[in-house]
Amino acid sequence: MIKVKRVYDQPSEGDGIRVLVDRLWPRGLSKERAKVDLWLKEIAPSDELRKRFCHDPARWEEFKVKYAEELKNKKDLLKKIKQIEEDKGTVTLLYAAKDREYNNAIVLINILREIKI
Repeated sequence: MIKVKRVYDQPSEGDGIRVLVDRLWPRGLSKERAKVDLWLKEIAPSDELRKRFCHDPARWEEFKVKYAEELKNKKDLLKKIKQIEEDKGTVTLLYAAKDREYNNAIVLINILREIKI
């Protein structure tokens, strides 16, 4: 099972392996409090795409398409997450954005759900 959760939310045992999927470390959050097991900053959207999107819902559709295109070149990282899921059972993708509906982890989880390893 792969889930999505805001990194600022309280960690729980049900999170399984906690994977931060942002390029930048979350502001004001210590590594101890974040309880991140793996930081895959390379799987995050490029700086250019992240800045262009700027969590603007009007740019969401464009962002989804462009980020999916970027992820085509990161198949090894996608497979890594799927392998962790297979080995450990539960993976929680962590993101820092305030917007729970429009963020890179939402795009990423939908792509991961379609992949077979």
